[in-house]
Amino acid sequence: MIKKIALLTSGGDAPGMNAAIRAVVKTALKNELEVIGIRRGYEGLLDQDFIEMKRGSVSDILQRGGTMLLTARSERFKTPQGLAAGAEILRKNQIDGLVVIGGNGSLCGAQKLNELGITTIGLPATIDNDLAYTEASIGFDTAINTALYALGNLRDTSYSHGRVNVVQVMGRHCGDIALHAAIGCGAEGVFLPEREPDIMGLCNIINKRRDLGCLLNIVVVAEGCPLSLEEIKAVLTKQTGAEVRTTVLGHIQRGGSPTSYDRLFASRLGAYAVDLLLKGASGRACGIKYGRLVDFSFEDALAIKKNLDESLYELFELLSK
Repeated sequence: MIKKIALLTSGGDAPGMNAAIRAVVKTALKNELEVIGIRRGYEGLLDQDFIEMKRGSVSDILQRGGTMLLTARSERFKTPQGLAAGAEILRKNQIDGLVVIGGNGSLCGAQKLNELGITTIGLPATIDNDLAYTEASIGFDTAINTALYALGNLRDTSYSHGRVNVVQVMGRHCGDIALHAAIGCGAEGVFLPEREPDIMGLCNIINKRRDLGCLLNIVVVAEGCPLSLEEIKAVLTKQTGAEVRTTVLGHIQRGGSPTSYDRLFASRLGAYAVDLLLKGASGRACGIKYGRLVDFSFEDALAIKKNLDESLYELFELLSK
């Protein structure tokens, strides 16, 4: 019998985390469960930084970015001693189920707790969208829209001065933000961690566009690209003679009010997680496939390798030339 659950947000924050927290708390309370919020992720678990969650605790957070439970990365928790201590703390506090909201590392932590006998459910929340078992993760849609807003502004000033703007977006190992944003803003070039950068090919495109009278060029670069912004700038300047400016969007992509999609998606996932706990499920990673909520074992979910969407990359190549 599930009587008391806890939830935490871990790793990098993502817009929509608050919507997921709200849905977990409200669904649990409606089913007469006691709810404990763990502040600062797994680090807070080890410090027993707990707060009791009531309906008022999640009032007016749906539209807010970040996470009201705060988040952190915990090196202590990664050790066998830290994992064992975390599991014992949950047992000592008579917590029957734990909902973990975060990315790959967070779900790996949830998997290890499950292996130690803790009932756990994981929700995907990472702007990088690098979890392959689900078509989307909480925060990804908002991050793309934030990047698109900035890229749209840069297009205006780039046209006015006839410049090439090279813009770095987040994505160390997964280029989804860069690829989606590049298509959405009509960029002329995109460099991804999954592909070797064809910078000379981009130079040829920019030179051809200049000969046709096109005055602006936008290049979107994922932070995991093998070439640095300065290296890209140097080659483009030399090979095209254009004035090249670089911009790093950085953590601005993590913040801001979540989009309607992220609010709805996170709310669905939060309610789904509590429903799974009430049905006796454990060790499950929730996600979405073909518009329907699904869940996989942590082992199966985390074993799936994230690959570049080749059809989207082909679409970019078609539309950028």
